[in-house]
Amino acid sequence: MKKLIQAVIIVITLFSNVFAQTAPFQVLIEPLNISGLGGLQAYAFGQHNGKWLIIGGRLDGLHRRQPFAAFDIAGHNNQLIVVDPIAQQKWTAPLSSLPTSMQEQLSSTNMEFHQQGDYLYLAGGYGYSATSADHITYPYLSAVKVSGVINAIIASTAITSYFRQITDTMFAVTGGSLKKINNTFYLTGGNKFMGRYNPMGPTSGPGYVQIYTNAVRKFKISDDGVTLTVSHLPSHIDATNLHRRDYNVLPQILPTGAEALTAFSGVFQTSVDLPFLNSVTIDSTSFYVNPTFSQYYNHYHCAHIPIYSSSSNEMHSLFFGGIAQYYDSIGVLVQDNNVPFVKTIARVTRNSSGVMSEYKLPIEMPSLLGAGSEFIPIKTLPHYNNEVFKFDDFTDDTTLVGYIYGGISSTGANVFFINTGAESVASSQIFKVYIIKNAVVGLHELNKQSVGTFQMQVYPNPNSGDFKVKFNLKEAITTTISILDSKGNLIEKTVLNSTHVGENTFSKFIDKIASVGTYFVTIETKYEKSTQKIVVEN
Repeated sequence: MKKLIQAVIIVITLFSNVFAQTAPFQVLIEPLNISGLGGLQAYAFGQHNGKWLIIGGRLDGLHRRQPFAAFDIAGHNNQLIVVDPIAQQKWTAPLSSLPTSMQEQLSSTNMEFHQQGDYLYLAGGYGYSATSADHITYPYLSAVKVSGVINAIIASTAITSYFRQITDTMFAVTGGSLKKINNTFYLTGGNKFMGRYNPMGPTSGPGYVQIYTNAVRKFKISDDGVTLTVSHLPSHIDATNLHRRDYNVLPQILPTGAEALTAFSGVFQTSVDLPFLNSVTIDSTSFYVNPTFSQYYNHYHCAHIPIYSSSSNEMHSLFFGGIAQYYDSIGVLVQDNNVPFVKTIARVTRNSSGVMSEYKLPIEMPSLLGAGSEFIPIKTLPHYNNEVFKFDDFTDDTTLVGYIYGGISSTGANVFFINTGAESVASSQIFKVYIIKNAVVGLHELNKQSVGTFQMQVYPNPNSGDFKVKFNLKEAITTTISILDSKGNLIEKTVLNSTHVGENTFSKFIDKIASVGTYFVTIETKYEKSTQKIVVEN
């Protein structure tokens, strides 16, 4: 009989750190509902004069496991949606007047997108193509004149002149991110998925082909409003660290003042089907893994906000709900390798020395909500060229910075294996998001594990005694791994002398661990100690 492992993180550190922090600001979310606005997740958006243009995405919740039902045609968003959050109005127009290739791409899910001026650029996306008679990732880059489309939809006039599209296989990407550093576009991560989704693997049933880009693809766009051309630049390739999709990439201001991007978490690691805990910072010349930071909350794509304080030289990245391998339960960090829906709102801060830390905010999403949602900022607020908010230039104590719309709303934390299509939905909920500068209550709780270096993960799950412990080392150093039962009796102790810098894996089958109960796995070096509590259940 298989036994279920629930892992609870108890972090014991041998280095000094501050475990709680007077928050640099507080966050308030306030629900807003617009009559007739339906639910949507994993969409793209642009905006003009405070109105939103929403394109693509899914009308349903979490995709089902069965190939015939996953990403079905009924879930396609075949309309363009305009929303005025101030007047609380919405308008729609069908995609049917556009050429077929545009209709197909613009009804897909998980397109990469970025707005530059009045033009919204849309790359890739995954969905059913009637032209190909199969599910594909689209090899297109489309340009949309946002103001023209918004005005035309409101006036019920023609929209076709505001859309252009080019074919380029470099844009056949879904689940990545499209952002800019200075004048260069960066298409980071993602994958090319061809065929029907099948959890049994690419050679089962209808089968599929999945190819991760393992890359940061750089390019420049030349666009005079008529002719759209792309100049590709050399890519960054890393089959280990850039093997990511369905994650958050946020624009950043580095301690030097330079523009950059940080790719947070993502799935899946090359050695195990679990999210990444580390992050990758991408600047105008290169990229690097942040070796002393681990992100435990908000692993999949969710609404996020970048905020920089020049006075303290601190870069704050906020994340709202979604899906994660870890969540907090009454002050204890719990590991769930089924990677559940979560309510967590968290902040990652990079200080003036470049050190990153993760904090859990004292508020949560009101339900298991946030995966596939987007934050739509108020453009008139002070911000840098890369859309990072200028925190010090907020003049009011409480500032409405934008809105969160949509995403998946789930009835339970783990619904994937029982998903009939009714356990989750695409949310129609909008939240106003406020930043409060001088709040006197509400400490942000430091996730102590985030500032460690081990990045420890215990798997597989379920587990019947065949333990694998994956951990990271900053230097090749003697490492001790111990397993104790709930009474503190030592079951296993191994001293590893042949370790190496970077990722290490300890594997061992332990007969005594097969019984139901509570166990503790501890990793220790002369610098650091971390213990993970394992609950084994039938």
